[in-house]
Amino acid sequence: MLKKILSGSVCADCRLCCVFDRYDIWETPLFEEETTAKIKAAFPDAKFAKKGGGFVLNSGEITDGELFSCPALTDSGCMLGDDKPFDCRIWPFRIMNGSGQRVIAVSSLCSAVYEQSHDKLRSFLKEELAEKIFDYADKFPEAVHELYDNYTVLLNENEL
Repeated sequence: MLKKILSGSVCADCRLCCVFDRYDIWETPLFEEETTAKIKAAFPDAKFAKKGGGFVLNSGEITDGELFSCPALTDSGCMLGDDKPFDCRIWPFRIMNGSGQRVIAVSSLCSAVYEQSHDKLRSFLKEELAEKIFDYADKFPEAVHELYDNYTVLLNENEL
């Protein structure tokens, strides 16, 4: 979904979005039931918790300095390929609640995207992705997170 602004090789080399610490565990994606079944078939110890109409990873207690990797992350990248959760396919973009309004924001942690012109990113969202993101949020309101410090708002829902 992001091929126009982010190369697959840059993503594959980074994998930052697939590993979480205790402060960003809230960032784990929302998985649909079919995807959880795929992961559990390959990794029976993988744990999920129900969240609205989907599932989130259940990491258990994470201590300072400890990291939790998505069970779908393998040495060769994500085992899910094109079946990645929607949150993964659009990251570093996120649908968030900014002062009571749904917004699309971008994480500063993905420098490959964040360092691009925000005007370019806004145009990309309007032309390619915003409608899909807001439609997904309609279907899965639990995917909407509160606006977080390291995210910059690029587009408000009323700007479409």
